[in-house]
Amino acid sequence: MSLSTEQFQVVGPQHPIVAVLGEDTILPCTLFPAMNAENMELGWFRTTFSQAVFIYWNQREQTEEQMAEYRGRTSLVRDFLSEGQASVRIHKVQVFDNGMYTCFFRHEGFYEEADLELKVAGMGSAPQVHIEGPEEDGVCMVCKASGWFPKPQVQWRDLSGNKFPALSETHSQDTEELFSVEATLVVRDSSVGNVTCSVLNPVLGQEKAMAIYIPEPFFPQASPWKPAFAVILTMLGLLLLGASYFLTKEHFTRMQVRQAKKHLRRLKEEEQQAKEEVLKAIGELEADLNQRKAAYLSAWRKAPLYADWRKERFQAWPVTLDPDSAHHRLSVCHEKMRLTWKDPCVYRGEKCSVLGLEGITSGRWYWEVEIKNDLISKWTLGVCRKNRWRKGNYVESSQRGFWVMEKSENRYFALTDPETCLSPRQEPCRVGVFLDYSEGDVSFYNMIDGSHIFSFPPASFSGALFPYFMIMYGHVLMTIGSMESGSEGLPVPLNNFPPLEETLSTPKEGFNSGCGVDGAPPEAESLLLP
Repeated sequence: MSLSTEQFQVVGPQHPIVAVLGEDTILPCTLFPAMNAENMELGWFRTTFSQAVFIYWNQREQTEEQMAEYRGRTSLVRDFLSEGQASVRIHKVQVFDNGMYTCFFRHEGFYEEADLELKVAGMGSAPQVHIEGPEEDGVCMVCKASGWFPKPQVQWRDLSGNKFPALSETHSQDTEELFSVEATLVVRDSSVGNVTCSVLNPVLGQEKAMAIYIPEPFFPQASPWKPAFAVILTMLGLLLLGASYFLTKEHFTRMQVRQAKKHLRRLKEEEQQAKEEVLKAIGELEADLNQRKAAYLSAWRKAPLYADWRKERFQAWPVTLDPDSAHHRLSVCHEKMRLTWKDPCVYRGEKCSVLGLEGITSGRWYWEVEIKNDLISKWTLGVCRKNRWRKGNYVESSQRGFWVMEKSENRYFALTDPETCLSPRQEPCRVGVFLDYSEGDVSFYNMIDGSHIFSFPPASFSGALFPYFMIMYGHVLMTIGSMESGSEGLPVPLNNFPPLEETLSTPKEGFNSGCGVDGAPPEAESLLLP
């Protein structure tokens, strides 16, 4: 079934799914209107797309990005897949499975998702009740239970069902995140007889209980002198409080007056000292700013065109394009270092991309790309994982393994999730891509004026990352700059790029690199950023 122009909704369960520890459970999602989902890309995730529970694509399970906790414990229920009903079965449910999930359906350029909640519950051991001993004119009882999830509720009752307030209740979790509970109760009524301790699972609504009989001799014997002694102590306490009140009131009043005078003197001294410190700080700050400004302007005027802010940390990566990974409409030429259209007169409405020949698995590397394009054009460059889906109008974002910047019409974006709008100081017709694999950093610089364009938030890379180039429409020519040995990571001058005329013999109207004549920057004296 073709869904290129059709849209759909993904519907999940309206209520949380309850699963019992150790048993199997199902996470269902349904397409509306009903349609065949066998050829769709399906996914179940936890809180983010990087936490994959199960991925189904190209009519089979994909385990590469699946979380280790779910490998071998999940399977797809295919019975009603052709009717738009897709479910994932989780085998032997664990406490780790408790929480929110997202099911994701995508076909061609359209996708939808729905949230569903899984509540894991487990019945633990039956409560064990014993008499701890006499305490506070009564008998102390202790109730213990373990192996429960989620946190259980403990309740004390007598034979008539009347509830007792617990003296204390503590919970703890073991390595498997199962709860243990210990509750204490002091019974002061010797006529109670039996006392029951019940432990309730709030999700399942089931409980386990144990009753124990308290013999009357366990209760301490009451003394007739205790009430009278308590009354006498109370009266003596009141008399002492009254006497101390009148003695301390006069002393307190005197101390208040003395403290008020001392506080006023201290406030005046602190105010004067604060004024002097502020004036001194303002003078020092102004002197420091003037000194920094003079030093900065002096260093800027003496700075070369290409800053050496990366030469000791990054090495030049010898990028060559991989023709086997190139879209059939792209032309890879000039020693596999130049990319453009095979037929520039044909309009294209899909993403056409190519990867670098070799991947990067460690170290700090950079490469430069010269871009010459129409004002109305769309292209992307950066790095990506090799096994990303690159057919049709696929999604490019850091969440899906693409760390790239994009030009669309006359605007620039970093393809984060959501995308970030960029405002370069001048047209980035020569872009430096800097990759620090160990730190998880991908950054872009305008190599004409040395200015910083954008840096992605630190990521955790796994597997090889490949240089990535994409053209969607417009007259676009990308040329990878040659890297001279012994440069210590410095960018190579622009004249090391092959001339544009060797590929495009007839210039098109509006086809402009945005860099001035012969690649010279419009404002070479612009401020260099570290």
